[in-house]
Amino acid sequence: MEIKSLLIKDTTKEEREQIIKESMDCGGGCENCSSCWIGGGSPWDIYQDYIDGKREIKEINAGYMEQYRQGRNIM
Repeated sequence: MEIKSLLIKDTTKEEREQIIKESMDCGGGCENCSSCWIGGGSPWDIYQDYIDGKREIKEINAGYMEQYRQGRNIM
């Protein structure tokens, strides 16, 4: 599937699900990923608002990073 835009207005729910699925597929499977284990949480839970058309990926990522940084100057 070729998608030219990631914006909610330009995608269907099915396309957004595919975008998240493909972007989270590192090829090693979830058992080899430490994101969930270090507090990252399930990608499906983190990006559910995007899949449901409520918030853009950019907004979710910014909120996640702000929560992760907890006021620290981390780049």
